[in-house]
Amino acid sequence: MKLDELLIQSSSKLLDEREVAMSQGYDAPVDIPQASHLGKAGSLHLYSCKLLPETKIVTDIPMTLLPGNDMEATEGYILGWLNGALIIQTFDHVGRTLEHCTLIPDTAGFLETGAARLSDMATKPDSFTLGPAERLVPWLHPSPASDVGQARDKIPPTVLSMMWGDDRSTRWAKLTTLIVDQVRKNKRILLVAPDHETIDALTGATAHALKMAALPHRSLLCRYELPLTQEAATMPLHELGFEAQMFQFYARANANKITLRKKYDRFRELTPILAYKRDKQKDLNEVKLLEWRLLTEVSNWQNKIKGIDTILADYEALPIWKRMGMQFAGKNVETLAEYRVIYEGKIQELMREVEIAQVRIKELIPEATIPKDLRPEYDVLKEEIKRLGGTKKIREMLNAGERTNRQAFAQNKRIMATTPGRILTDPLFRKVPYDLLIVDDAPRIPTPLLLAASGLIRERIILSGDTNDLIQGDHPSQTRWPHTFLGTTLSSPAQPTTVG
Repeated sequence: MKLDELLIQSSSKLLDEREVAMSQGYDAPVDIPQASHLGKAGSLHLYSCKLLPETKIVTDIPMTLLPGNDMEATEGYILGWLNGALIIQTFDHVGRTLEHCTLIPDTAGFLETGAARLSDMATKPDSFTLGPAERLVPWLHPSPASDVGQARDKIPPTVLSMMWGDDRSTRWAKLTTLIVDQVRKNKRILLVAPDHETIDALTGATAHALKMAALPHRSLLCRYELPLTQEAATMPLHELGFEAQMFQFYARANANKITLRKKYDRFRELTPILAYKRDKQKDLNEVKLLEWRLLTEVSNWQNKIKGIDTILADYEALPIWKRMGMQFAGKNVETLAEYRVIYEGKIQELMREVEIAQVRIKELIPEATIPKDLRPEYDVLKEEIKRLGGTKKIREMLNAGERTNRQAFAQNKRIMATTPGRILTDPLFRKVPYDLLIVDDAPRIPTPLLLAASGLIRERIILSGDTNDLIQGDHPSQTRWPHTFLGTTLSSPAQPTTVG
């Protein structure tokens, strides 16, 4: 069987199980006698619900919670069991303690969405990375005995690897060592386990291994859902939650954004002020230059008057031949007096213009004067704006949507730990590719969910689990695991059962 055929078959199986879920009442409203708030991270909240016996619940499916306390309904996901109570994750806080609320699961919608996802993988392979996923086909759907050995022998161990073992601690030691090695090679890893309790424990073990290897586990490792337990392998899991980390990151980013907006607004406020001051300074310089030219012209005319006064004072003592020369040039006593009057008139006109210029200078000085602290502040802001890419870039940053970018945050994480149910239907995982897929307890994961996770992987898939969980086929070389989704159903915290 080829991969596209297995995808279509798995999609059809999910649609068949959707009909089973609808006929057997998996989406029937569930009465919750009591629910209590466990905690929150970012905008998500955890609630512990006490259920009636023999209640059938499928994990990782979306649900709607009707609080019954005059508050509006909220949506969320069913995570699993913890200490005999069902743990759900909601998008809103609906009270510390709830009495007689109602939970409405959406198993049919979950299966329908999952079937559409697998169908897209089969019909639109270019939108996914299905190279490593093809290597899973001989394991998920074994061929006749004569072909199985040859098919598996052709699979390069660098593409599909197996780590089987009965002792989980030994198996996890190998897995965490492999994870540390791949992180050092800058690989992006999708870490998967069938249920939230297992993935919580594996996340703690991975964080502990990263810490022992002197690697920054808080920035490298992320647990997608809210962890059910507070601690695993001595590591606090609440610090590794996706929502908690994203909330803290964007809280700091928003704080920086507020500071940046204040700086930008102040820069935009000072820019026209200093531009106005600059224009007024230019006007002031021009008027001062005009004043200097007028005063220079006044000084020239005053020097000419002084020359006339000197000539008139010394006229009687001048020799006759100099007087004759002056008269010939039109400078006798009468004309010199007339020139003096003309020069004085020129000086008076120039002084009137000087007075006008000086009045204008007095008006421009306060308009052009920059306050003592304004220029240094503006220079600092201008340098900061330039460092950040200019005002256009900052406007784009500030005008960006206030909603957090989950995809960008997820892409910055080297290791994402989650369950296959969330990978199947969460649109985030369709957009974020990974280099490695590490699946623990792989035989406990239904084929459709495992295929959905493998469609995100570009390089390598590592399957791990207990050998006893494998189902032996007709031939000793044929091993497989259950292909049903409803086999992950939990009937009650005390009596978990599987429904085929």
